[in-house]
Amino acid sequence: MERVNESEEDGYDAIVVGSGYGGSVAACRTAMAGAKVCLVEKGRKWESKDFPTNSMEILSASRVENKNLGLSFGPKDALFQLYEQDDSMAVVACGLGGGSLVNAGVMLPTPLKVRRNPKWPKEWERDWESCEASASAMLRIQSVPTKFPNAKVMEQIVGEEFEETSHGPLKLGITFDIEDKPNRSLENQEMGSCLACGNCLAGCPYNAKNSNDKTYLVSAVQAGCTIKTGCQVQFVVENPDYISRKEENNGRKRRRWRVFLNEIDYLTSDFVILSAGVLGTAHILFQSQLRGLKFSERLGSGFSCNGNVVAYVAGSPAPLNAYGLGKTNFSKIPFQERPGPSISSSYTSSLGFTIQSAVLPTAYPYLLFKGIVTYGWPYGSWFLHGVIDKLKHILGFKACNAMILNAMGYDQSDGKITFDKDANKICFSPPHDRLLSRKIEAFQKLTKKVGGILFVSRYRSTSVHHLGGCNASSDPSSGVCNPKGQVFDRLSHTSSVHLGLYVCDASLLPFSVGVNPCLTIATLSEHVSRHLVQDVLKYKNKEGTTFGDQEPGSITGVSRERSFNSTVLFKETMKGNVGGMPCSAYLKIQMNPNSRTPKEVDQKSSSLRVSHPLLRGKVGGYVVFRALEVDDLHIIDGEVDLCEVDERTPYTQYMCYRLLLAASSGSRYILEGKKTMNPYLFGLYTWRETTTMHVKFIKAVMNDSKEEGLKLEGKLNISMIELLKCLISLKGNARGTFVPLLLLTFFRTYISQVPRGSHKEFDPLKFHQKPYPNSTLHEIQTEDGFTISCQQWKCNENTWRVEDGENKLNPVLLINGYATESYWLPTESNDLVRTLLDEGHETWLLQPRLHHLNSSNNFTIEDIARFDIPAVINSIQYLHGPMVKIHVVAHCVGGLAIHMALMGGHVSAARIASLSCTNSSMFFKLNASSRFKMWLPLIPISMIILGKNKVLPLLKTSNATSRQRLLKSIARMVPRYERCTCDECEVLSGIFGNAFWHDNITPTLHYWLNKQNLPHLPMAAFPHLRKICNTGYIVDSNGENSYLIHPERMALPTLYISGGRTLLVTPHTSFLANNYMKLHQPGFRHERVVVEGFGHSDLLIGEESYVKVFPHILIHIRLAEEGKKNGMGGERRKYNQEALAWVDDPFVDGNGGILSHFHSLVTISLLLMLVIVVCVLC
Repeated sequence: MERVNESEEDGYDAIVVGSGYGGSVAACRTAMAGAKVCLVEKGRKWESKDFPTNSMEILSASRVENKNLGLSFGPKDALFQLYEQDDSMAVVACGLGGGSLVNAGVMLPTPLKVRRNPKWPKEWERDWESCEASASAMLRIQSVPTKFPNAKVMEQIVGEEFEETSHGPLKLGITFDIEDKPNRSLENQEMGSCLACGNCLAGCPYNAKNSNDKTYLVSAVQAGCTIKTGCQVQFVVENPDYISRKEENNGRKRRRWRVFLNEIDYLTSDFVILSAGVLGTAHILFQSQLRGLKFSERLGSGFSCNGNVVAYVAGSPAPLNAYGLGKTNFSKIPFQERPGPSISSSYTSSLGFTIQSAVLPTAYPYLLFKGIVTYGWPYGSWFLHGVIDKLKHILGFKACNAMILNAMGYDQSDGKITFDKDANKICFSPPHDRLLSRKIEAFQKLTKKVGGILFVSRYRSTSVHHLGGCNASSDPSSGVCNPKGQVFDRLSHTSSVHLGLYVCDASLLPFSVGVNPCLTIATLSEHVSRHLVQDVLKYKNKEGTTFGDQEPGSITGVSRERSFNSTVLFKETMKGNVGGMPCSAYLKIQMNPNSRTPKEVDQKSSSLRVSHPLLRGKVGGYVVFRALEVDDLHIIDGEVDLCEVDERTPYTQYMCYRLLLAASSGSRYILEGKKTMNPYLFGLYTWRETTTMHVKFIKAVMNDSKEEGLKLEGKLNISMIELLKCLISLKGNARGTFVPLLLLTFFRTYISQVPRGSHKEFDPLKFHQKPYPNSTLHEIQTEDGFTISCQQWKCNENTWRVEDGENKLNPVLLINGYATESYWLPTESNDLVRTLLDEGHETWLLQPRLHHLNSSNNFTIEDIARFDIPAVINSIQYLHGPMVKIHVVAHCVGGLAIHMALMGGHVSAARIASLSCTNSSMFFKLNASSRFKMWLPLIPISMIILGKNKVLPLLKTSNATSRQRLLKSIARMVPRYERCTCDECEVLSGIFGNAFWHDNITPTLHYWLNKQNLPHLPMAAFPHLRKICNTGYIVDSNGENSYLIHPERMALPTLYISGGRTLLVTPHTSFLANNYMKLHQPGFRHERVVVEGFGHSDLLIGEESYVKVFPHILIHIRLAEEGKKNGMGGERRKYNQEALAWVDDPFVDGNGGILSHFHSLVTISLLLMLVIVVCVLC
């Protein structure tokens, strides 16, 4: 399939689906009104020379779908499409021009009996005569000029119960030219005039038939209509861009509808006119219904076969002359003695049905009509007769005469069209026909009169005239469309119809018409098109746009791909759990969907920071999520980039999927998936990272909907077997380039580790510090004589919350982690300091002896707990009075220190209003690699390397000793999960491990943290920190457990927050602390929160921390304030000790198992090797 080119991305005013008597009329009239129209046709364009002229050609131009056997054979765009189901056979034509290519061209006006039926919409009668006249003129209807042999015989044998259907000669959509002598031969026959060859039902080989491609469609193309052949529409959906009113950056117009040609490619338009025939239109609507459009429950009901019964009379001695002529038979046969057009006479019975005799084209395989799909009457040796007659025909002997008999009438119109979702096919059951036996009796009477054998179809229904299925009615309860052709919207609160969606073909007819329906369908389409044109013009005026001058249109076959259109197609199946519920995704991916020349592709690929076009594409398919929707969730808009790069993580490669899903319930969902590939341990995690997609499943809430949005998270995985299937399914002329290109990106990510971009490219001119409230810096002398500092921000008077004479809210003390800043972020407008000030809290930021401004060369974390924290709390209470309590928010090492201060008795819990800790508590549980790194003697060796000066300069421009440079070089060599192009960030993460996920923080903050905030790092407390990490809980500087034995000193409400995307400290830290507090201090409120998507420090410095993390802290503080106002120390809750013993951590890492242990062993091995190298260097 050829991709939609860029000239089509602006869409169309109207897209017409199908080119039969409905679609041709709609395309012509809409284009002539000035609209930009595209007609899409499943079949190909048939020239006169292409029509089959023998049995082999007609078999190759036919497709058979047998539901009973589950078989389909023949080309999908075959001229004849035969559908066999149970005891029914339906035949439709496929090609530019629809059924007009191979029908007899009989043009009979709609009987008055039909137009007086109560089900016939009254609105149609207002202009029916004028519409019929317009259709007759366009189709160039002419009368049959003479009685041909077949018609003469029928005139003699019909009984008194029959009369001619039309008064005078039968009118056909065929061009007759009889001014020349009647016995003219093929050589002197001008192309375009009927030669009376009798081959109409196989397609006219002489351009004499006024089919739609030579009438309406010629005018449509001249008016600017674009026609695409070989292009089958699958379904239509409302354009999500139009619904959301999303702005188009490129200025292109948003269109209302998307018309999908397959699961990936689509066209856009404001109006869609479905004219794909009864079965085709129903199929499109059923498919669209599965994708959220709501139609009347009558869809598929009211199906009629127009009372069709087909039979074949053979072996007659009468001069029927009803075999088609080949090109070599014209010269000896006068015009009036030739077979004539396929149907040249029509008779209507007093019972209400019509019988017509027809000529059998020379291309039709006669044996099919003589016993294979028929049974003979009278019973006897009828099959042997068929074989003998065929042999005579082959040997050139004079064969017996034969003709086709076709009956039409008024069936019950109670047939049903249904849709098999599993097979993705239309099913139908024909209507009941009370006159069926009478029609067969009439055939038998005619056979007796002409002699021979009657062959009647074995099927209960063999139909070529299909009507209904989308019946027109003024009420959705009795029809699918209104009389104007607009499709009813069953659930819309603003409109009774789907705006811009029309049906314009035989599907609208509410019952059978009893005669050849061609003229009726064309007339109805003229009526619908008049309202359609008015609707289009009205919409254009409403949108404030006008029609431009249209150039003449064109007819193109979309199957003709341009040689430079490099595409790759493959399937991908992923299964897993989302929100704890099973979910499966069955994706069809088309890479490089936009047509580009090779030169353009090469220019794109030359950019290192933009993925190659062949690695970006569109996604179709469906998602199975039975916990949410009973039916499949179909992808109506999907994009994939297999090498997406974030400027914040230039070493990391992302495979990003974004899918818009539509459900049959009308709901829409967004599935965002990401595979993250980091260069950790040279690709050891490649398999897990490339086959595991982390997904977010979000329910899209429409603008006028009041329902709550649904957000679920989970993982989908592709198995080894499915990966092999994916590779096998690779198609496209660029697959030989695609696979090496993808492998090259993996090599660059995991092995060569070449960044795609760099933080060095950050422009410092873009860096600016946002205005910050004024603060006061207090220098505080501690008990041991050390000078620390504390920064104080006072609230504006108007933000103080004074209620009933009470004082302002309690102040908040912030305690940072090891050296780096987490609360006061000048580059961010929503850091925690600003947030607390807006909340009305005076805020204090402790800068202890491990802070770079007050760095000590000899201290432990215990010193901060014993001296620094008590000193600052005393200073705050000195300013506000001893009755003021203080809210404490602590991070990492700061959390360890505040717990030591409380449990060591250095600070009384009575002085603390509440305690909030992020990734810290009295417990300190690290991940496997960090824990093992702490177990190794890296820190003791580092202390030896540093010598007496335990302060490490971090800035690349700083002067450093050889010892310090050696330690920084070793830090750069330490494996870490996420690498960075910033040297300061690499050194710091080598020492601590990754402290944050880079994609969670802004580039400006990253620049400030590494280039301005931390010029040097005091490392004197590292030996004490190592002891805490190795034990897993707080200990004194000697490694003794002197704190956890005093739970009675923790009488205060607590909140412990962990990041769900573990980097250093695992969520088990907060789990143990929360249980510890509930067990030992059940009289206070204790909460634990795990925030997904965050690691360590990014809980406080992340770009979305103010949305996802800070509210938990604020709520905890507010509840403590309410406890103060009510005279309570916190919410009095009792926790059952036995129940706590049952609890397991629901946030354990899901990547366990043998493989994870194997990865840990490899990490250990690499670290051991690093230790050996360090020892050698020392």
